Amino acid sequence: MNRIDDLVQELCPNGVPHFPLSVVAEYSTTRVNAEDIDETTFVGVDNLVADKGGRVDANYSPNTARLTAYVPGDILLGNIRPYLKKVWRATNAGGCSGDVLAIRITRESRQSLDSFFLYYLLSSNKFFAYNMKHAKGAKMPRGNKAAILNYRIPLPPIEVQREIVRVLDQFTELEAELEAELESRNRQRVALVMNFAVATRDCFMGDGANSIVTLGQIATQRVESLRLDADTEYVSLGVKWNGEGTLTRPPRYGREIKSATMNIARAGQLIYNRMFAVEGSFAIVPAACDGAVVSNEFPLFELDTQRVDPYWLMNFFQDPHTLARIESEVTGVERGSMKARRRWKEEQFAKFEVQLPSMAEQQRIADVLRASDVLIKSLNDELNARRKQYEHYRDRLLTFKELAV
Repeated sequence: MNRIDDLVQELCPNGVPHFPLSVVAEYSTTRVNAEDIDETTFVGVDNLVADKGGRVDANYSPNTARLTAYVPGDILLGNIRPYLKKVWRATNAGGCSGDVLAIRITRESRQSLDSFFLYYLLSSNKFFAYNMKHAKGAKMPRGNKAAILNYRIPLPPIEVQREIVRVLDQFTELEAELEAELESRNRQRVALVMNFAVATRDCFMGDGANSIVTLGQIATQRVESLRLDADTEYVSLGVKWNGEGTLTRPPRYGREIKSATMNIARAGQLIYNRMFAVEGSFAIVPAACDGAVVSNEFPLFELDTQRVDPYWLMNFFQDPHTLARIESEVTGVERGSMKARRRWKEEQFAKFEVQLPSMAEQQRIADVLRASDVLIKSLNDELNARRKQYEHYRDRLLTFKELAV
C-alpha cells in the first residue's frame, strides 16, 4: 500500500475531486440486432452471477429484435433486486436485456477514468447499499437509473487509479485460485461418495459378508413433542445438507401461529426434510442443535450405532444412485413451484433397503470423508478470510478525502 500512499501524497495531497457518475459515464445508447447475438455475447439478468460473480453463457435467447449494445470496458449491472450484487466488466462486445444496465465511460473521460477502477467502485458494498436505498418496488425492487447516475465517485489521478487496480487485481487472483482449489476438492469429494457407494454395491455380488437391512431396522423414529400456542416464538429448522453434517437454520420467526405440535431435536439423531428428500436433505443433528424445536415436517430418528456409523449413513444418502431410488418412491405431483408437496413418507423411509457394509468398513469410509471435509472447511475458512481482507482493503483504497472547492 506504500506505493499508493506515496502517489496520493505526491499527486493529490489535499484530496481528490468527487463527481456524480453522470459527469464521467452514461448508459449505453447504441443498439445491436438480436440475430447478431449468441449465448456467449447475450447478457440477461439471469446469466449475471450474484455477489459479483461475473457472467456465464446464456441458456435462452433474447425476446426482442433489438438490444442495448455493450462494448469491452462497459460495466453491466443487474437492475432487478440490486441486493443480489450482479455486476460484470465486459470483456467482449454484445447485447443485453432491458433488465441489465450498460454503463459506459464517456469519450471525454476515457483518459481520466480507468474502466477497471470504475468497476471496483461499482462493485463495492457502498455502491450496492446506495443502489438499494434508492431502488423502487418492494417485492421485486429495481435500481433507480437516475439515482445510479447521481452516485458520487472519487476521481483520483489516473496513476493512482491504476495502482489501486493492480493491488485489487492481486487480491482477486488469489481469491480465484482458492475458489478453483475449493471447487476441485468438492468435485473430488462427490467422486469419493460415488466410488464408495459403487464399491459397497459390488461387495454384495461377492461372498455376502455384508448385510441388507431396511432403514426401519437401524433407525427408530422418536417424537419428543412440544405444544406451541398462538403468538409463541419458535424456530423452524429447515434441513439442508451442507457437506459438513450440520443443519441450516432460517431466521427466528415471531409470527402468529395456530396451536401446533413441534418436535425436539436431539444430538446424534438423523433428520431429513421429507419434502426435499430427493435433493439429499439429510443430516445428523449436531450437538449445537440439541433441544432445538423442529417442525414435524422433519422426522427425527434414533440410530442403532452398533450397526451403523451415522456419518457413513448420512453420506449414503448423497449417492446419486440412492437419491434416484428415493425419487422413484416419492409421492405427489410436481407442479412447478409446488414441488414441496411431493413427499417421501415415513413408512417408505422405514422400508427402504440399505446395503450395509461391516462397521469397520463404514468407519473407514467415514474417516476418509471426514478428512476430505476437514480440508474443504480449511479452504472455505481461508477463502472467507481472503474475502474479508479484500473487502477491507478495497473500501480503504477506494475512499478519498474530497478536495475542497
